[in-house]
This record gives sequence, C-alpha cells and structure tokens, in this order.
Amino acid sequence: MTDLIKSPFAYSDGDVDTNRSDAVTLNALADQRYSRRKLLRGSSAIVAATMGGSLLAACDDKNFGSDTAPAVSAGAAITTSAGRVVTLVGTATDDRQVTSVAWTQIAGPQVTLANATTNTASFLAPPVATPTEFRFRFAAVDSRGQTSSADAVVTVGPAALGFTAVAKNKLDIVTVPTGYTVSVINRTGDPIAAGVPAYKNDGSDTNFAQRIGDHGDALYWYGLSTDGTARDANSSTRGLLVQNHENINQQYLHTNGATTVNGARPESEAQKEIDCHGVSVTEASEGAARAWSVKQDSAYNRRITPATAMAFSGPAKGSDLLKTVYSPTGVAGRGTINNCANGTTPWGTAITCEENWAGYFRRSGDNANRSAKELTALSRYGVTSGTGNYGWSTVTPADGTNTLFRRWDARAGTGTATSDFRNEPNQFGWVVEIDPYAPTSTPRKRTALGRLGHEGCWPGAFVVGRKPAWYMGDDSRREYIYKFVSATAWVAADANASDRLAMGDKYMDAGTLYVAKFAADGTGTWLPLVFGQNGIDGSNPAYAFTDQADVLVNARLAADAVGATPMDRPEWTAVNPVTGEIYVTLTNNNAAGRPLNGTDAANPRHYNDPYGPAQTANYGNPNGHVIRMKEASTEATSFTWDIYAFGAGADLDKTNINLSALDDSNDFSSPDGMAFARATHAGGQGKPLMWLQTDDGAYTDVTNCMMLAAQPGTVGDGGARTITNTGSTGATATQATRIGAAPGANLRRFLVGPVECEITGVDSTPDGRTLFVGIQHPGEGGTPAAPTSHWPDSQPGGTVAASVRPRSAVAVITKTDGGVVGL
Repeated sequence: MTDLIKSPFAYSDGDVDTNRSDAVTLNALADQRYSRRKLLRGSSAIVAATMGGSLLAACDDKNFGSDTAPAVSAGAAITTSAGRVVTLVGTATDDRQVTSVAWTQIAGPQVTLANATTNTASFLAPPVATPTEFRFRFAAVDSRGQTSSADAVVTVGPAALGFTAVAKNKLDIVTVPTGYTVSVINRTGDPIAAGVPAYKNDGSDTNFAQRIGDHGDALYWYGLSTDGTARDANSSTRGLLVQNHENINQQYLHTNGATTVNGARPESEAQKEIDCHGVSVTEASEGAARAWSVKQDSAYNRRITPATAMAFSGPAKGSDLLKTVYSPTGVAGRGTINNCANGTTPWGTAITCEENWAGYFRRSGDNANRSAKELTALSRYGVTSGTGNYGWSTVTPADGTNTLFRRWDARAGTGTATSDFRNEPNQFGWVVEIDPYAPTSTPRKRTALGRLGHEGCWPGAFVVGRKPAWYMGDDSRREYIYKFVSATAWVAADANASDRLAMGDKYMDAGTLYVAKFAADGTGTWLPLVFGQNGIDGSNPAYAFTDQADVLVNARLAADAVGATPMDRPEWTAVNPVTGEIYVTLTNNNAAGRPLNGTDAANPRHYNDPYGPAQTANYGNPNGHVIRMKEASTEATSFTWDIYAFGAGADLDKTNINLSALDDSNDFSSPDGMAFARATHAGGQGKPLMWLQTDDGAYTDVTNCMMLAAQPGTVGDGGARTITNTGSTGATATQATRIGAAPGANLRRFLVGPVECEITGVDSTPDGRTLFVGIQHPGEGGTPAAPTSHWPDSQPGGTVAASVRPRSAVAVITKTDGGVVGL
C-alpha cells in the first residue's frame, strides 16, 4: 500500500488497488498519523482511523512520552523465618498503561504464591534448616507489549517464636497476642445430633448423651477428605475433633445445683452428670473467612460415656480381677471416666486415658468380705471413699434392672465377684483406643499398658523395623513414669490399614510395660514389670502377684516392688518429633509428698511460695517442673535426663527456686498439658515448637492459668547444680540436680485463660494455621445464682448477663495474616 497512484480520472470503491484518486488514501492518512507511535501494532490502521475523534485526540503528540518499557520495582530485600506469611509488593509505572503484572519464583525451594498476577503476592515461608534464599521476579507488560522485571530476595530462617508475650492477667476472657483471633466451638451442652435443641444453659437441659460433655480436656484433630467420606490425615479444613470430658461443674448442670433426697441422688440428675463424662467426637470444618463450625448432624458425631460398651484386650482380658455381675467373663467393659490426657496412633485411632477414677466409687465397711491382698490393692489405688464423688451409687433407678448406678458401689458382699461390683474399680484406670472414623465401633481397653491413674499416653517415633513405644504418666503425687514397648516391629503400610482397631490389637496388646528409675548422675533405667522378674511374683512380701494379669491390674504395686522413682505428680507426656526426646510435666507436690529431706535429683526442690495477700505458707514443690529424657531408641532400656524448666514466679529466688531464670514474660506454675507441634508444618520441624499449659492453684493469686510456647533445646544443654532447700522451720538441706539451659526468649506466654479455668488440651490442623485449645471449668468456684465467670459469653463478641453460667469449650485460635500459629 505504499504505491499511491494519482489520476484525474478518479474512481474508488474502497479497494486500495483501484483507488486512483489524487487525494491521500485513508491508509496513508492512518500511516502518517500513527506509524511513529506504533500504538496498535499488528492491527489494521483502518480500524484505528475509523474509531473517531476521541481516539485521535488521545493519540495526539502532547499525550505521549518516550517509547520506553515500564518502570518496575520488586521492593526491598526481606528477612523472615519459617511459618510466617511473606508479602511481596511490586510497583510498575509506564508512560502509557501497564496491562499485566506477574510474580514468578526463580530460585529457592518451591513455594505456592497467592495472588501471583497482582502487585501484591504472598506465600507461607516453608521449613528450612538454615537461612535459605528465595528469589522472585516481578514482571510488568505495557500496552505496547514491552516487558520489564525486577527481582525480590527473601531470606527465610529456621522457625522462631513470632509474637510478643501476653501479660499475666485475671480477665474473664482468653487473651492472645496481637495479630491473633479467638473463636469458640464445642461448648458444654452444644447439641451434636439432629433434632437436639440448643442448650439453654439454665440447668434444665437433658440428653447429654447427644451433647458436648463438661470439662473438655485433651483433644486431637483427625482429618477428613473434602467430601467427608474418608480419612485424610493431611486435611486442615475438614476433620474430626476428639476431646476428653474429664469431670463436671456439678452446680451449673442443675437448675439450683445438685440435690439429695433422703440420702439419695435423683436419677435424672445422676444420669446427666454421668453422661457429661467421657469423650466426644465431632465433625468440624473451616468456612468462609476462616470461620470454624461444627456440623450438628454429622454421621461421625459421637459421645462415648461411662455407659458405652467397651471390650477388654491384652493380657488381663478375662482375668478374674475384671469379673463383675455385668461382666461375668471379665471380657466386656462398660464406659470410660475421668478422661484427662490422650495419645494417638499413626493408623488414625484416638487414645484416651482414665485418670482419677478411684474417687467415684463407694467402698467402706466391707473389709470382712475382702482378703488382705484385695485390701492392699484397694488402698494402693485409693478406693476407700464413702459414697463416691457424686453419690451415684445411692440412686434407686426406675428400672430395677438398670445397674448403671449400682456399679459405683464397690462394696463386696458375701457372694462371689460375679454377684456384685467389687471388681468394678479394676475395670477403670486403663488406656482406651477409639476409632473416630467408625462411630459404631466398640472402644478397646488396652490392658498391656497397665492400670494406673493414666494421664497421658504419647507415642515415640515409628521407625520401620523397630518396636514402637508409648510414654505415660500416673497422675498422683509420688507416682511413676512408665513406657510400653510393643512386641511387634513397625510396618509402614499399617498406617493406612482399613481396620484400625486391628492395628491396635497388633501393636498394643503384647509387649513390655516399664517404669522409670532416675539416677543422680543424669542417667536412668527402664525397669520391666514382668511377672517372675525382679521380685514381681508370689513371694513378694508387700503383694503376692499371681500372674501377668495381676501385675498389669496392679501396676503401681509392681512399680513399688522394683524400686521406681516417685515423682512430683507426673501428668502429660510429649515426644519431640525431631529428637525423639520425651518430656513429662511434673505438676506439683506438697510438703508431705516432697519433704525437705525427701528430695532427689529428679525432684530436687522443697521451698515456700507464699499465696495471696495473707502470704499463706505453701511448702513442697507447689510450682512443679518439666523433666525430659533421651533414649537411643524406643526399644532402649536406659536413658539420660535433665530438667527442662522449673515452674516459679519471676520474683522467687533464682539461685534455689527459680532455677530456670524465668521473668515476667514466661514465669508459670503447675505445668500440666503439653504437646509438640505436628511435624507436618514449620512449627514441628527444625527446633519444634512445644505448647505448655498450666493447671494451677499456687500462682492464681497473680494470674489465671495460661499456655506458653517454647522451643526447647536438648537434654544435656545445661549442667549439674547443687541447690539449697529451706523448710518451714528454717532448716536447710542441699540437693544436687541436672538443669537444662535457661529457656530465655525461647519460652514465652502465648495465652491466658478466663477466671478459674484450667488450660488443657491443644492440637493444630496439619498446616499449623488453626490451633484448638481446651478451656476447662471456668468459674468452677461459683454458684448458679452467682457465677464467678461468664466465659465463653464474656469473650469479645458475646453477650454477657450477670446470670450467664460459664461453660467449658474449645477456643479456636488463628493468626490474622494466615501464618502458622506461634511463629
């Protein structure tokens, strides 16, 4: 179209080849006007020229700058740590128009970029062992197709605590750091079955067999597939929350508190109280704006109560010691109670532990019908109370065949064991395995793990070809630490077995139960509790053992026989997912349990922590400590140990009491709940994050109970020290011990709970971005007429009235920017 033919005889039909006019053609006009601007590269100039005056005006020379590519910036270099959200901010300017932008990763371990086609992209910094450089390119394209780019450099370091410590307080809310949000699910009484009405919370509610129980305790997340039809261990948005329900705030369950009529409890009240105990399984999911909810009518929802059918398994199954009028063969069990801490398995089952069950039983005045051996066992386990904690055995049921209440009467009659419930206490104190994905399955009591006041039962590492182990505390002062080693080496494929309880049969019904003995030099030994070994036999003068079932039913007596180390109330166990080191919370002890001259290297302190304005004396080890052990493997029979952290107020003597040099950001008392982060996210790798919760009565004059986050070191990172203890008379005694390195900034307070609560139970989704925390018995000291707490209604966003009764519940904690909680 460059040849312009001129003729006086002009004819034009719009075809350029036959346009023989002397006038400048339309194409030529367009070429003259637009060629140097190249605004519409590759397009017909005719189309542009015919778009009218507005386009021509926009294309006037005065509206155009130089013919340059966009000016681009990818922002300054960023330094961060694993588990945190990184935001990349790019800018692009052009003398005309930027038509598109995009971020791409060009170096470093692969991450997933969100909003990669906008100026602001983000990603979650992945786990790294050492500082690692990531590079991202920000490119912009202008309306002429010209491209410019700039690179952003992000250096990611290993995971580190990433929040400012929460101050101690006595507020009636869950307090978390700035940048976090709290919501609430699974409150006591919430309905978990279709058709169950909303909870009135006025004492009139019934049917707790289909409601969330009271005193929510240990909890664990079990993932579901997106469509909810199958197990998906990696799911972080839909899953099952399994939670224990340890006990009750009895006064709030009834309209005007509990009643007794002529020495007997009303059946309806006792039934409600019984059903409030046990375990709940509920389906929870994350919705829009990261809001969490529970599906009330889920087919997975389930309550496991003291009335739920159970089956015994392992060496004590069928033992005469388990036989009752309900279970004449010693095989069937009924229910679980006082469920405190927990455990889990790689094949997807939940472990719940029966803790302080002994006090529920009525037992007195029947010594004449008991053997000396029986009385020894009953006394060792504390089955000596009058009518039991709540007097359930006094109920006269409407149905005379109903033995649910009578079972709590453990008095022996003149007949045989199968004519009464004298052995009913022996049916409790076990580790119970539950398949949360099979709501009609029968839970199994794993007798090979022994009968204790079971607190926790946490597994060690599962290594192919090696026998797995579970670690357990017996929650009472001067009780012991145990471990169970399976007789069967681990097979990786079993993690995906469809019959999950059969895997429990395989790994948890046969093995060796051990108890710990600590030496002053920082070493220790696991002593086997096996019939016929180490004096555990019929010739034992304190208790004549009959067989291995007798050893397991009376594991405390077997541990006494081998000389295990009495501890300052061993509770939760946790295992570092990287090092395999075992941590055990030793909640506290009193002066009787840990006298001035009765300390040892593993339980080294006797001191006074005065309480309240009156400075009431409180001697013993009222603040507790956390001990840890290191083994060569789960099969080892020896270990090394030290004390990770000593509970103490920041104001206490740092030479002899506050041995971990705690300050106002991390001082605590009475450690109880504890768990390491899952290995599936940044918080559980490298130097894993550990959550530490308190159940305290010694520091509550200063603050409500709390949860701390820690990144512990390793056994042996401190050293030996000798301290001086001081008794109530002023007498002193020295004690050598082994103390880990001071936690410093690697331990800090993350959360403080509402009034009179215990913080207990913690787990996250596999991605670490949602944390579930149990808030137990807020306002436990109040009355129906005058509650001392109104939580969770008192949490911001709730409606508070002076009459609102408190409820245990699960606090759901998320980070506002979407990062891993705690990092």
